Amino acid sequence: MAREVKVPKMAEGADSATVSEILVKEGDTVEKEQSLITVESDKASLEVPSDAAGKVKEIKVAEGDEISVGDVILLLEDENGEDGDKEEDEEETPEEDQKEKPEKKEKEKEEENDKEVKEEPKEKKDKDKKEAKPEKEESSQEEEEKNKAKEKDKKEKSSEEEKPQVEAESRSETDEAAAGPSARRLARELSVKLTEIRGSGPEGRILEDDVKAFASEIISGRATAAPESSLPDFSRWGKVERKPLSGIRKTTAQHVASAWRQIPHVTHFDEADVTGLEKFREDYGEEVAKKGGKLTVTAILLKISAVALQEFPEFNASLDMQKNEMVLKHYIHIGIAADTENGLLVPVIRDVDKKPVIDLALELDQMAEKARNQKLTKEEMEGGNFIISNLGGIGGTNFTPIIYQPQVAILGVSRTATKPVWRNEQFEPRQVLPLSLSYDHRMIDGATAARFLRWICEVIEKPYKMLLE
Repeated sequence: MAREVKVPKMAEGADSATVSEILVKEGDTVEKEQSLITVESDKASLEVPSDAAGKVKEIKVAEGDEISVGDVILLLEDENGEDGDKEEDEEETPEEDQKEKPEKKEKEKEEENDKEVKEEPKEKKDKDKKEAKPEKEESSQEEEEKNKAKEKDKKEKSSEEEKPQVEAESRSETDEAAAGPSARRLARELSVKLTEIRGSGPEGRILEDDVKAFASEIISGRATAAPESSLPDFSRWGKVERKPLSGIRKTTAQHVASAWRQIPHVTHFDEADVTGLEKFREDYGEEVAKKGGKLTVTAILLKISAVALQEFPEFNASLDMQKNEMVLKHYIHIGIAADTENGLLVPVIRDVDKKPVIDLALELDQMAEKARNQKLTKEEMEGGNFIISNLGGIGGTNFTPIIYQPQVAILGVSRTATKPVWRNEQFEPRQVLPLSLSYDHRMIDGATAARFLRWICEVIEKPYKMLLE
């Protein structure tokens, strides 16, 4: 009979993916381990191979479909086109149904009998209630008045206690919230809605502590953030087109939204004089090129950042708010943000502190090539402690990169520009590199971030300083 080729287990934690390309067509003859489709999953593009040889009878998926582990990709038949005993399998189904019908009827009868038995006590209970009712009516008028007075006091007390809650609900309905400017500003920074927060201040007023507590509940999973608001009908104003998000784009959107909501970002800016660094690249670039690599600013920053993470271990850590602990890592793996046609990918260079710059330059080229060709594996994008995002090749003077959770910092690199710098009692034209450092303010203070980035700038300007320390 026709053999079903199903979606295998793709990677740890990845149970679904999007079909990006179908590599065969109906009527093709395929070999075992020949690639059938390409899928996008967890920021990686994977090819799904056939687990058998045969002729493609029917393709069950289309480009853009969301598929899960176990879904049928296509049907294979042997080269003679025989389907085997498929009809015999189908004929067995009615016999199974006939066997199940008597069992189903017996089960229904048992349920009806149980229902009749359960109804009898209920009727008896209702009858007892009716007989007991006259006895209640014989109670004295004095006792009734006392009970009414107690209930009245109880209602007044409960209404006073629930007043803030009622006011909070009414604010939610009218989309208004009683909160001061500082609480409103904090809510905007943390991307939470005031209308979802119950205030603890006078008359239900929302305080800064209420906003912080609600944000903490979202982080710990005890509360959920507001769902995305619905969009208007854009076709009212002109022609529109809708395209499904790729697997990489969906993952990126979910990740950066979660990171921005949970991490209080602060970005610090500085500049480094890279005139000497550019001379170093010019002098030794050819030597690296002979070995198949390119001596880039990113390759050099990899090495400098590795030493900086050793000097400032709080930047090589993660924050565990559930246990109120910091996780300090004794290894240095640094991710490099790579721009590809399908979206942002972040391959990780491992043990950066143990490798010379020339080896880092070669490995960086290899990872960039894999990213462009969608050949990165899930493992090659995991385990990073810190990220460098270099947009200098595109342009810009500065930007504020979003931290890659659960890391606590990310280094942004912009385009080098020639600027007048005061040196030796006069202005000189120097090449200046703008740097930006986004950091998690829960873990890192502003002064520490300033020292970290200044340390990197000083080593760029005076690399021998790194040897001394």
